[in-house]
Amino acid sequence: MKKRVLSVLLCMAMMSTVLTGCGGDDKKTADKGSKDGNYEEFITVDVFDQFANYQGLQSGWFAKIVKDKFNMELNIIAPNVAGGGDTLYQTRSAAGDLGDLVLVDTRNGVLNDLVESGLIMDCTDLMEGKDIIANYGDAIEGTSALVSEEGMWAFPNMVSSNAATSSSEALEPTFGPYIRWDYYAELGYPEMADMSAFLDVLEDMQTLAREKEGASDIYAISLFKDWDDNMMNNAKQPACMYGFDEVGFVLAKADGSDYQSVVEEDSVYADVLEFFYEANQRGLVDPDSTTQNYDTWTTKYKNGKTLYCPWPWVGQNMYNTAEHKAEGKGLMLAPVKDMQIFSYGCCPLGNTQRVIAIGSQAEDPQRMADFIDWLYSPEGVELNQQSNNCAGPEGLTWEMVDGKPVKTEFGEKALPMNEVDVPEEWGGGNWKDGISTLSFEAVARTDINPKTGETYDWSMWESTIANVTSPLEEDWREHMDASTTMEYLENNDMILVAPGSAYTTPEEGSNITTVRGQCKAAVIDNSWKMIFAKDQSEFDKYMTEMRDTAKGLGIEEVLEVDMKNAKDQDAARKESAKQFPTAKNVEE
Repeated sequence: MKKRVLSVLLCMAMMSTVLTGCGGDDKKTADKGSKDGNYEEFITVDVFDQFANYQGLQSGWFAKIVKDKFNMELNIIAPNVAGGGDTLYQTRSAAGDLGDLVLVDTRNGVLNDLVESGLIMDCTDLMEGKDIIANYGDAIEGTSALVSEEGMWAFPNMVSSNAATSSSEALEPTFGPYIRWDYYAELGYPEMADMSAFLDVLEDMQTLAREKEGASDIYAISLFKDWDDNMMNNAKQPACMYGFDEVGFVLAKADGSDYQSVVEEDSVYADVLEFFYEANQRGLVDPDSTTQNYDTWTTKYKNGKTLYCPWPWVGQNMYNTAEHKAEGKGLMLAPVKDMQIFSYGCCPLGNTQRVIAIGSQAEDPQRMADFIDWLYSPEGVELNQQSNNCAGPEGLTWEMVDGKPVKTEFGEKALPMNEVDVPEEWGGGNWKDGISTLSFEAVARTDINPKTGETYDWSMWESTIANVTSPLEEDWREHMDASTTMEYLENNDMILVAPGSAYTTPEEGSNITTVRGQCKAAVIDNSWKMIFAKDQSEFDKYMTEMRDTAKGLGIEEVLEVDMKNAKDQDAARKESAKQFPTAKNVEE
């Protein structure tokens, strides 16, 4: 019996008296009439979702669609909200029931463990004859190859028909220096050669913003801890502006040209910590950063209290409302001249690091299979939108005009994530609260929707680009000499695409996992201490402590594993680029 199965059994024995309410109740697995699409009994579906940033019942317009189509509601169980880490995962695993639907990160052999531990079920019979098999069979087969046992166990994220070397990120990259463009413009669009100059501009922006708003609680930078894992997540983000992304304790460049340890001297990670330390010395870092969660952090963007965001899908979605854009206000990408932003390429075989599966104790497995099949359908992709700019319900947010998709008047006000009242017949509430909370992009948003002939992402529609009329976007376009952010980055060689592949890190030895856990604490804790150090001497002390402690714990052994994985990932990317050099034809 494998070590993780044994671990689960031991946990069950130790925790059996405290697990009531953690999913250990007896569940029926009988079919409830769902094979013919007639879902007679209303059910609540527990969704264990490692990617969600919301916990509780899905509400609003998406909830109404799910209720109308499947006679069920979604109860989101989110480790990100419940304190982070693996505690919730281990607790529910020990109880033998993660949830009816399971959305997990598969790295380090997790998918194989779920199968061997009996926590998810084989969907081969449940998916027989469904469109998902006809349309994405190769991607599903590739995901199944991660499991030693034969069967159809899970379905990958972001399956695409585009070339592997095409960016998956539409008009905005995943990462970048997004700042309050209105304040930047008032400063006269100062040139920023590098991150040092960027910091100077942020300081000037904070001074200007506080003067104009008469508020002392506006900060250039705000941070949060919820997503910390192998390193301080917020400290990784500026590294992504220079082409790096993480593989364990390694930061790997998108083109395979550089690999750095986070505890290496003169690494990009060390440079970022120095950047944030200097920012805090200048009074630019929100003092709530060490205690606030993701929700509090995002609310500050909505309220205009933070001036820089590393992710457009947070800052722009929270602050760039139609009203703010009409006033010339909003967060837009700023030109830091030496940046070359990391971009995720499209994954023709899907991103197997993120999957959705059916829990082994699911109350109605066939209904879960039907729901997953729907998520991968054109309608499902349109509607299962969170921050990925998919269009929402036809007739509410968009309509076909002369054979082309166009946003409705309601869509102009609501998209992407604005608090606009939704008509009762569409579910009521407000648009933002009704958006799907699954955080799972089944099909890449840059793929062509066979229903419309254009991408699922409304920001890329011809009608959207042609009708950008807000003072904010007009000023940005004029100053940047480009119609879109990606056009600017491509024209100026400021984007570095990592070809999409189905690679995921394999299971590591138990000793490596143990050492990794100990080293994580040393890296993360000291990273935060460095940023908020009282002076350079204390910063240097914590930097030395981070490196010495991690090395004393055995991080070098873990780095060997991570470095091999990073290089294997690069090899898989290059092979995918050869295998999928062009886009596939898309048919309905």
